[in-house]
Amino acid sequence: MRTLVCLPTYDEVENLANAVARIHLAEPGAHVLVIDDSSPDGTGELADALASRDARVAVLHRTEKDGLGRAYLAGFGWGLDHGYECIVEMDADGSHRAADLPRLLDALEEGADLVLGSRWMRGGAVDGWALHRLLLSRAGNRYARLMLGLPYRDVTGGFRAFRAGRLQRLDLSSVRSEGYCFQIDLVRRAHAAGLRVVEVPITFVEREHGVSKMSGGIVLEALWSVTRWALAPRRPAAARARRRPA
Repeated sequence: MRTLVCLPTYDEVENLANAVARIHLAEPGAHVLVIDDSSPDGTGELADALASRDARVAVLHRTEKDGLGRAYLAGFGWGLDHGYECIVEMDADGSHRAADLPRLLDALEEGADLVLGSRWMRGGAVDGWALHRLLLSRAGNRYARLMLGLPYRDVTGGFRAFRAGRLQRLDLSSVRSEGYCFQIDLVRRAHAAGLRVVEVPITFVEREHGVSKMSGGIVLEALWSVTRWALAPRRPAAARARRRPA
């Protein structure tokens, strides 16, 4: 399938060239779209230089730092407009190993609509995280799975492959979520739409350069949104019960 790997970037000048090179080493036919949010460190300029030397690389410049979810949605739209059959989410900081990419694409070829790269299933792993971060990720996943009734082991991971035609069934125009919350949102939408969702094991590696974009605000947004989504279907019924005469 014609494959597009979406790499959102903000201040990833130290990581971008290696990320692109590793993707092409693992999947020489894949195209890469760098979605840069006007990085002040020169990431956008580096992306342009890479694109000028390699027709498999394109760059989508955005005028401001507008969040991970918005960046991915822009990349999805670009990929759909350009006729790609497979669209991949992947971090540009080296935490998602390009060596695992063929495993995700193989699962699409075998009939999946969405393939989740899973850290928490048998065969998956995390390398380089402190204990508190491991516990936070495991707890966040467990909370989201239980509250939303999702049967998947890793619903917050950002290494995924979509069959492009199925993305249009997820009502992307209504997505407002960001960060971890964005990843959970797409999984719940895919599950509700009846898409065939498959997990494959990956090894997540702590970023090579720079600092993580994760913050307490992103975690709180995810917790609030998951709770709101889980309770929303019950509200109409509860309201009807309150209005019912005694």
